[in-house]
Amino acid sequence: MDEQKLRDLKAQYEAAVAKVLQKMPERRAQFVNSSGIPIERVYTPLDLQGWDYVEKLGMPGQYPFTRAVQPTAYRGRYWTMRQYAGFATAEETNKRYHFLLKSGQTGLSVAFDLPTQIGYDSDHELARGEVGKVGVAIDSLWDMERLFEGIPLDQVSTSMTINAPCAVILAMYLAVAEKQGVPFDQLRGTVQNDILKEYPARGTYIFGPRPSMRLITNIFEYCTKHVPQWNTISISGYHIREAGSTAVQEVAFTLANGIAYVQAAIDAGMQVDEFGPRLSFFFNSHLDFFEEIAKFRAARRLWAKIMKERFGAKDPRSMMLRFHTQTAGCSLTAQQPLNNIMRTAFEALAAVLGGTQSLHTNSFDEALALPSELAVQVALRTQQIIAYETAVCDTIDPLAGSYYIESLTDQIEAKAQEYIDKIDQMGGAVAAIEKGFIQKEIQESAYRYQREIEKGERIVVGLNKFQVKEEEKPADLLKVDPAVADRQIARLKELKASRDNAAVQRALAELKAAAEGDANLMPPILAAVKSLATLGEICDTLRAVFGEYQMAAM
Repeated sequence: MDEQKLRDLKAQYEAAVAKVLQKMPERRAQFVNSSGIPIERVYTPLDLQGWDYVEKLGMPGQYPFTRAVQPTAYRGRYWTMRQYAGFATAEETNKRYHFLLKSGQTGLSVAFDLPTQIGYDSDHELARGEVGKVGVAIDSLWDMERLFEGIPLDQVSTSMTINAPCAVILAMYLAVAEKQGVPFDQLRGTVQNDILKEYPARGTYIFGPRPSMRLITNIFEYCTKHVPQWNTISISGYHIREAGSTAVQEVAFTLANGIAYVQAAIDAGMQVDEFGPRLSFFFNSHLDFFEEIAKFRAARRLWAKIMKERFGAKDPRSMMLRFHTQTAGCSLTAQQPLNNIMRTAFEALAAVLGGTQSLHTNSFDEALALPSELAVQVALRTQQIIAYETAVCDTIDPLAGSYYIESLTDQIEAKAQEYIDKIDQMGGAVAAIEKGFIQKEIQESAYRYQREIEKGERIVVGLNKFQVKEEEKPADLLKVDPAVADRQIARLKELKASRDNAAVQRALAELKAAAEGDANLMPPILAAVKSLATLGEICDTLRAVFGEYQMAAM
């Protein structure tokens, strides 16, 4: 490249642009993306001076994994197509799973209701009005058995979005597998198990950060020995982004949490390459198309460096950032809901071009209610059309080498590293959460974004521009029968009347004693689940030892 010739060419271009701007100004005085990174008018090799292909990209499936974690990527197999589903009772959700599997879905993804997520049984006073509403109600092993009835667990990959009571839900899944005669080493799937993002982003925590970290590392250790194909954590940026973060903050805070989990496992006596290959991540795919693609690439490269240089990982699998993606729920509008099909399609395409291993596409009616079967099918068909009709999967990382994409990837990585350095100076992610730093950063970003919409600086089609008069609410929305709670409570009464309650009390006493010591809690939790102790009873036993966390006022 003749650099001076290129500089002269660009200078001529800028002079020509200056004349055009006198007659026709650009749409905005400055173009920036969600992370505040300025978007230049045009990108050239001058924006990548000193850029080293081997250092920045390499080859697919090789360090630093910018291009892909697998050498052949989607030329070998497509991503796992999951549709996050769960509502009402285990029986009703089981029917939806069979429908999705018949429609071509290749993995299950379980949504749990709010009481389950915070460790309460359906008959608890705080569960009133929430049973089965935003996910399936799971109170005991009986419910978990009904949830997976007719679904051989050695033939599906199951993702379960559960955090605070993750050890209990995982134990229930293992107990179902045992009843089906499926060896633990044949189980494939993921538990979210990411408590650190709950404090600043979602709020479904039970215990404080430090006892929660113990439970997480107990799961790492147990699964490394007994459930080797299981992904023991899905370190989640999704909810951080849904809470209002920028793309850079999503990468930075997610990887900072990842650093905390890795360090906690090492401090518990594990070797990084024992558990590193089973770590996975969960990201959001938002509407800024190129920013999202660059975000995924930057996250892969940054995590590879962290694991290799910071933690001394030797196994390349420990350096691979494997991730599930969900399209942005916060981008969906209740106004003109069919527009959400297009939003989701572009977000899904960005995730695929960014190299996701697994994908959930949101349904167009989710801003109004739980998704209907039609909406779920359209969402799944969106993935299938991208996979089978667009040909975007025929070559690996097709946008590599784009001056814009590579420049943006570098900038996102650098800005995310700045955040991680700042969090390190505070003492790590747990300390940063306890000090309210991460919460404050997300809140300020969310406020800026909302103000841009309200002031008309950010256009949302159908919301603040191009509105039409609409019916108040579509008639065919999915509604959860209020009688679901009554059925769940009746089942709990039946369970408690028919089980061996003395055995339950013995199992809970053994769990309490283990929690008061430093033993791995997965074996006593599994024993309690198999004795038919309920989720709430197990979590209450742990509450008695660990206490319940109260977020400090900001």
